[in-house]
Amino acid sequence: MARKRREPRAKPEQPESLYDRARNELFSAIRQCDVIGAPEEEQVEWMTETVEFLAARYPQLTEAEKEQLRQIGLRFCQPVIPHGAQQTATSLEDANAA
Repeated sequence: MARKRREPRAKPEQPESLYDRARNELFSAIRQCDVIGAPEEEQVEWMTETVEFLAARYPQLTEAEKEQLRQIGLRFCQPVIPHGAQQTATSLEDANAA
């Protein structure tokens, strides 16, 4: 007798929290405003102003959540691999020396 396959149970979707909405809005603004390519001091200034805007838009955010948004936003703006910031090997011998 063949066993019937059970459909995986769908997890009930959790409603999106205010913090999640603010975080998603921040990421979207970072991409739209081209903050990723800006100098670091401009990123910090932009992030401070944007988190203040989000705090006014979402007044229920705590101080800790606002600081988390600022930190996560600044990390999001950093390249994964800092191109050109480090010395590279000039020859195959230099690369294999390590």
